Amino acid sequence: MKKLFFLSLILTGLSLHAQVSVKKAPELKEGDGPYPQLIIRGVTLIDGTGAPAVGPVDIVVKQNRIEKIVSLGLPVPGMVSNSNRPKLEAGGKELDCEGMYLMPGFVDMHGHIGGGQAPNAEYVFKLWMAHGITTIREPGSGNGVDWVLDQKNKSSKNLITAPRIKAYVSFGSGSNEPISTPEQARTWVNENKNKGADGVKFFGAAPEIMDAAIRENKRLGLRSACHHAQLGVARWNVYNSAKAGLTSMEHWYGLPEAMLENSTLQNYPLNYNYSNEQHRFEEAGKLWKQAAAPYSPKWNALMDSLLKLDFTLDPTFNIYEAARDLHKARRQEWHEAYTLPKLWAFYQPSRQAHGSFWFSWGTEQETAWRENYRLWMTFVNEYKNRGGRVTVGTDSGFIFQLYGFSYPRELELLREAGFHPLEVIRSATLYGAQALGMEKEIGSVEIGKLADFAIVDQNPLENLQVLYGTGAIKLMEDNTVKRVGGVKYTVKDGIVYDSKKLLADVKKIVDEEKSNAGFVLKQPGTN
Repeated sequence: MKKLFFLSLILTGLSLHAQVSVKKAPELKEGDGPYPQLIIRGVTLIDGTGAPAVGPVDIVVKQNRIEKIVSLGLPVPGMVSNSNRPKLEAGGKELDCEGMYLMPGFVDMHGHIGGGQAPNAEYVFKLWMAHGITTIREPGSGNGVDWVLDQKNKSSKNLITAPRIKAYVSFGSGSNEPISTPEQARTWVNENKNKGADGVKFFGAAPEIMDAAIRENKRLGLRSACHHAQLGVARWNVYNSAKAGLTSMEHWYGLPEAMLENSTLQNYPLNYNYSNEQHRFEEAGKLWKQAAAPYSPKWNALMDSLLKLDFTLDPTFNIYEAARDLHKARRQEWHEAYTLPKLWAFYQPSRQAHGSFWFSWGTEQETAWRENYRLWMTFVNEYKNRGGRVTVGTDSGFIFQLYGFSYPRELELLREAGFHPLEVIRSATLYGAQALGMEKEIGSVEIGKLADFAIVDQNPLENLQVLYGTGAIKLMEDNTVKRVGGVKYTVKDGIVYDSKKLLADVKKIVDEEKSNAGFVLKQPGTN
């Protein structure tokens, strides 16, 4: 068991912080509903399917299901028709959202529920919910399978303030001995399903082990994800996984390696050491240039193969953004108010903490990473253009990326990659639901689906930054400068949450920890 645990740490690059006990979320205190009837009045709808915005509409919810979507006429003063507006029934609730925008609740496909750097599930959950995230995929169940399944069960019953949780367990987790045969792999996958897990998170193993585990997982009807770690990718890359039945990949590891033209391996310097994270991430920033050029035969062949297999890309652009602009990442304005002292300490240059690889990071490394992003984004955008599914995941809690706040940033990076804002919202909603096998329940605002919504008082298609909890800066007509936006209401299962109140709760948690520790946030290297 210990050997397997430490092998997993080496493969993933996770620190021992991830194994620290995380405080579970308290009993539900926030939110109103679900109601016998909830009418959201006068909102402009962005339904998540890729359709353009339409409004004003009234949306009628019965308990936790969408019952009606009623068009009210033209968005012109005096042109709204009151004759066909749904009537409020006894015990019902009206939510006045005139002039606001409503989207499906967001799906985060890569959401770790804290670790030693953020050992408080309430903190993490409320940051997500405050940003309109109503469903997360927990990739790895790093706090322990039983722990995550407990929180998943309580969230499904709305006993805690938390997004819906889909638990993907790290392959081999909980095994009494290292998995060394295909039969052991198949046995573990079956036991994992019997425990109530929703899928498996892979990092890499011997090819025969990966093949057996992925195929068995697919046979059982479970879904899967993989971070193709460098220690295993020379023998088993994204193409191998997709052929075996893997349903999604995380980050981009294993993707350029499947398109190398002049070598079978990444061009590692001869003094490279994977355990040295400056080596690992500095060289990773040079990898896409070693792969086949965009639109070349080998590049097209891999893309065509993945498309044919209905494979999902979950790029998590945001989690590596500090590699191309460290100054921006560490100076993000929300750190001062919403980042826990332990989390800030975890981000600092360190040879132990995963992702804290700022031993000597500067112009040369960032320049390489900017080119890396250009090529990576080209592949992801073209994959979308050819009909492929691209989802939104954040992997927050590492590399200066904060839970919740990193989600709008990921949306902005998809926009930078070439996505239309409506395509961005679709990736954040419907495509995430499809990747989880939940498209009949969530992911779009359609009659019969669960009442999961993110409501904001600004147009997110014009400026995705209005989705940040801190809002966006705007000069008003009277020349005053104001913050506009920030998700106003998050609705999950018909329960209405005041998103700004949830964010205030987070700030209170942070303020209390700062006071107890006498903590003042300082930038690295300052006294």
